[in-house]
Amino acid sequence: MTETVKPIGTTETKVATQIPETDQAEPDVSNKKNAVNPVHTTHSDSQSNVSALSLASIRARKELEAKQQHQAKTYGELPKEKFSETDMLLQWNKFAQRLSDQGKKLMATYMQMNDPVLEEATIKLELPNESTKEEFLQGSNELLGYLRGKLHNHDITIEVIVNESPENKYAFTPIEKFEKLKELNPSIELLKRLFDLDI
Repeated sequence: MTETVKPIGTTETKVATQIPETDQAEPDVSNKKNAVNPVHTTHSDSQSNVSALSLASIRARKELEAKQQHQAKTYGELPKEKFSETDMLLQWNKFAQRLSDQGKKLMATYMQMNDPVLEEATIKLELPNESTKEEFLQGSNELLGYLRGKLHNHDITIEVIVNESPENKYAFTPIEKFEKLKELNPSIELLKRLFDLDI
């Protein structure tokens, strides 16, 4: 901004002034003798706080309000299409396969332990213990973004339920697998003894 100052008894002189961004003082132009060479003063770093009533703070507040309104509009405009449990399971299994292909087998295993159940926009997954739940939740953000994008619904949430009941105990060793099969079909024990099989 250029301001024209006409000192007494001299010709017109143009003085460049700047609108201060912070609490910097404007040059003193009331003294007409100093108008040709204005003096700019700056504050030390300890006084760099912006006043609540300054132009800079009002501008910053308006920018923040505009940004928040834009974000609120953006969230309101996100898709919320309905989808079926079959569609969800299809995308769930595709993502689990993708994780497995990328070498993230632990997360893929957690996803495939049980089939998730859909209740409105909430996907409920049952896991065997609290540590499995924590590990699953740490990697679930990528899954949630994938499902929201593929199913065109940004209201989707994932709820993990811990079920530590003994009937959901998984068999890992050969003996555990044999015992599990024996529970399902007691005649397995007869076959084992009849053919003298080892476990």
